[in-house]
Amino acid sequence: MLRADKPNVEKKPIPIRPPSPRVSKPKQETLHRSPSCEPAPKPIIRQRSHSLPSATAKRKQCSNVGVRFVDSLGLDLEDVRLFKSGDDPFVPHHVTFRLLMGSEIADGKHLEISLPYMKPVFAQQPGDQPGFLYRLHEQKVCLERVSCFELGVIGITHVVNLDFEKDVTARYSFTEWKSCTETKASWMSTITKAWEGGGGQFSCDTFHFHLPVPPFLQPGALLEFAIRYRVCGAEYWDNNDGQNYKLVCQNYTLTVPKECEDSMVHFI
Repeated sequence: MLRADKPNVEKKPIPIRPPSPRVSKPKQETLHRSPSCEPAPKPIIRQRSHSLPSATAKRKQCSNVGVRFVDSLGLDLEDVRLFKSGDDPFVPHHVTFRLLMGSEIADGKHLEISLPYMKPVFAQQPGDQPGFLYRLHEQKVCLERVSCFELGVIGITHVVNLDFEKDVTARYSFTEWKSCTETKASWMSTITKAWEGGGGQFSCDTFHFHLPVPPFLQPGALLEFAIRYRVCGAEYWDNNDGQNYKLVCQNYTLTVPKECEDSMVHFI
């Protein structure tokens, strides 16, 4: 049985749509936050430790390190000095004195120390000399007296009261005026001086000053000083008629009791 041929029907192409790209959904956090106010825990980041320097690096670091000794004020304690053969190094007097004290104590002897004492070269105090008030009135400033003791010299001077503002200074030297130092005098009182024989009165002020004596001063050392008085723009001096006031150093020996020897060694 013959089948009739089917008519040729043109087939249309079927459009094929490419599949849509799959987008992965973000995973939901597996951590469940607690209702508390504490922040979420963060991962701990650990840093890798540095390796220790090698022995060669250590030697290089040590070679660049310098050692310097200083005192509490930051000044150097080291002092490098070169001595030639035959030259004796200078030893300070206080070091020699301490060594001698230690040797005498070790030998069982009584400790004796020498202390400096300044003795005035002039025999009489200026205030006790005749004509003192006349000199004071003419010079406007005059030394009255000095008192010497182990720690220095105390001087008393008078100045004519010319004005309220005054400046009184003592200038002194232990080096025959190669170098000198000044110390300011302090006011003590205002007094009225009367001329001998009732010839009138004048007002003057009293000042005092202190001249320190350096420790371990050698016997025979000379202390010279003069007094300067400034007032009303003028300047007056008392320098002992151009000779300066002079005191010479003398030492006297003091025996230290046994119970004080140990404390004296530590004190010196």
